[in-house]
Amino acid sequence: MNLKVVIEEDTEDGGFIVSCPALPGCHSEGETVEEALANIQDAMQGCLAVLNERAQQSQYTRVMEVTL
Repeated sequence: MNLKVVIEEDTEDGGFIVSCPALPGCHSEGETVEEALANIQDAMQGCLAVLNERAQQSQYTRVMEVTL
C-alpha cells in the first residue's frame, strides 16, 4: 500500500515535520527528510493498527481484509 505524505521544513526548531493526510492525526518529525520518512512510516503503522483494533471491537460490524 502506498500513501502520500506531506513534508514541511520546521522553520522554528529545524528539521522536518511530516504528516499523512489519509490518516488524520498521523504526524511525525525528523532532523533529516530520511529520518522524517522513517518516523512517519512507524507512525502510520501504529495509526493503522489502532484503527484495525477499534474496528474489531465493535459487535455490530464484520472485519474483512481488502488488498489495495
